[in-house]
Amino acid sequence: MNLILIAVISLGAIALVIAVILYAASKKFAVYEDPRIAQVAEILPQANCGGCGFPGCSGFADACVKADTLDGKFCPVGGQELMVQIASILGRDAGTAEPMLAVVRCSGSCAKRPRTNMYDGAVSCAIAASLYGGETGCSYGCLGCGDCVSVCQFDAIHMNPETGLPEVVEDKCTACGACVKACPKSIIELRAKGKKSRRVYVSCVNKDKGAVTRKACEVGCIGCGKCVKACSFEAITLENNLAYIDFNKCKLCRKCVEVCPQHTIIEENFPPRKPKEEVKEVAPVAEA
Repeated sequence: MNLILIAVISLGAIALVIAVILYAASKKFAVYEDPRIAQVAEILPQANCGGCGFPGCSGFADACVKADTLDGKFCPVGGQELMVQIASILGRDAGTAEPMLAVVRCSGSCAKRPRTNMYDGAVSCAIAASLYGGETGCSYGCLGCGDCVSVCQFDAIHMNPETGLPEVVEDKCTACGACVKACPKSIIELRAKGKKSRRVYVSCVNKDKGAVTRKACEVGCIGCGKCVKACSFEAITLENNLAYIDFNKCKLCRKCVEVCPQHTIIEENFPPRKPKEEVKEVAPVAEA
């Protein structure tokens, strides 16, 4: 009986010592967490899309609380209204951020890009891109397997069965960037949504020489440089036989659209152009 009692007392004493050690360790190594982190995380959409540039909504909340300012921090899913709420919790200025949108920079539909072979493998752009250049003569264009569609959490991108190209639903797109990361050909880009949702961009990523590009796609950029000369704001650059429009410099004048011989430059959500009036030649009046 005494042995059992001694054993119980010994175990109780050991447990007490361990409890004291754990308590002291928890106090010494305790990590303080600002309660505002939980408040910010609670109002976030919990999409965990990574569009903010941080690992999930909890990481974004932690970064917002610890930063001195909210400049450069933006939740694409919640938008500006959510950032105003976060700013009110933290007592800071929300600032303003230009809305972004995913843009598909490829117009090579089935009718514009003739097929030269047939792919009979796994329906995945990533797998197809690792195996070969594509079913057409353009090795830069869309593969049409829909990896961008499968990764979108907001049902904002769909494959057009007629053209074989992805199309972005503007009202649903949150510019999270998931489709941009999923595209192995890098034809999807985040661009400024623009005033009144108006945008002008080069819908091509082909860097081949003009003759090669024209043979592979009817609407591919041939690097002629006419758009560069037409732009008065230095918004267009030509590099590796491919034109690119900087949306930060573009004034939406659309002069580049008019001069592009390949119709590669896209204008979205603009009113229809007015027909040009024909100038009639007036015959000279004969002197009496």
